[in-house]
Amino acid sequence: MLERIPGDLIIDEVVVGPVGPRDVLVRTAAAGLCHSDLHFMEGKYPHPVPTVLGHESAGIVEEVGSQVSYVQPGDHVISCVSGFCGGCRQCLSGHPNLCDNAGFGVDTAGPPRLRRGDQPVFQFAGLSSFAEQLLVHENYLVKIRPDMPLDKAALIGCGVTTGVGAVLNTAKVRAGDVIAVIGCGGIGLNAIQGADIAGAGRIIAIDRIASKLDLALTFGATDVVDASAGDPVGAVLELTGGGVDHAFEAIGLAATAQQAFNMLGKGGTATVIGMIPLGERVEIDGFQLLMEKRLQGSNMGSNRFRIDMPQYIEWYLAGKLKLDELVSAVMPLEEINDGFAALKGGEVARQLVTFD
Repeated sequence: MLERIPGDLIIDEVVVGPVGPRDVLVRTAAAGLCHSDLHFMEGKYPHPVPTVLGHESAGIVEEVGSQVSYVQPGDHVISCVSGFCGGCRQCLSGHPNLCDNAGFGVDTAGPPRLRRGDQPVFQFAGLSSFAEQLLVHENYLVKIRPDMPLDKAALIGCGVTTGVGAVLNTAKVRAGDVIAVIGCGGIGLNAIQGADIAGAGRIIAIDRIASKLDLALTFGATDVVDASAGDPVGAVLELTGGGVDHAFEAIGLAATAQQAFNMLGKGGTATVIGMIPLGERVEIDGFQLLMEKRLQGSNMGSNRFRIDMPQYIEWYLAGKLKLDELVSAVMPLEEINDGFAALKGGEVARQLVTFD
C-alpha cells in the first residue's frame, strides 16, 4: 500500500468489499513491477492515498457477481487497465483502450471495494494488483487458456501489450520497415520483438546500459547503439543513411521523445510509448512536418485486450513471443520495495511478485 507521495510501499491488511453484480473476485497469482507504478510512488503523476498499487497481473477467478456471464470460478484471467464500458463512442468505434467512461465499474453509492478498518482505500487503475485478491469489474479481465503459466501471463497484462501493441496496432509497422527503439527495458524489449514479429527489415536498439543492449539482440534487434557513447540520433542517421521509418520512445522523457522524432527519415513516424511526466513539453522542428514526419502517442498499445492477449499467448506457446527472457527477478510481496529500487536503477527488464 502507498500511504504517502513520494514514498515506499508498506505491507498491511486490507478488507475486500462485497462482490457486486458485475464484479469478479480474483485470487492473484503474480503481478509485474512497472515503471508506471514507480511514477506514482515518486509523485510524477497524482493519485489519492492510501492506495494499493499494481496493474499488471494474472490469477484465478474465485467468485463472480450475479450478472457476470463472461467468467466463472476456476477460470484463469489476465487483468488490464484498459477497462471498457462497451457503450461509449470510443468503445463503439473500435478504440476501447480510450474508453470515455473512466471509473464506469465503481458504485459510488455502495461500500468501498477496499478499506482498512473504517478508512476507504483507493483502488489503483481499477485493479490494485499488489494484493492477494482483486475485486474488479468483469470488463477489466480477459479469460485465458488454463495451460498458460500464470506468472508469464501476468507480463502480458501491461508490458507486452503496451510494447508489442504500439508496434502492431498504433504504428502498424509493415514488413521491411526500418525501426529504432529508444530504451530497452520491459516495454522497449516488447516493442523490439513486436517489430520482429511484424517482419521489420532492420531493428535498431538504443540504450545506455550494455547488458540491456545485449538482451535486445536476443529479442530481435539487428543493431545496437550505446547512447552513453555519443549522440544516438547521429548514430541512427549514419547507420540508416537518412533515418528510420518508425522510432519508438520507451522511456518516458521529453528529451528521448524529441530524439525519436529527429531520427526519422522522410515520411517516418515517431511513437511515444513512455509516460512523460505531467507538464513536460516535447518540442520539434516545425519544418520537419513538411517532410510528412509524424509524432504520435500510444495508450496501452492501442489494445483490444480480449482479442490481443489470447493471440499473444498463442505466440508464446508457439515459441514466437519471448516472455521467460523478460523476467529479471521473482520475489515475494515483502521484497517489493527492493524490486522498485532495482527498477529505478535501470538494470532490469521485468520483475514479478508471486503469491502463494
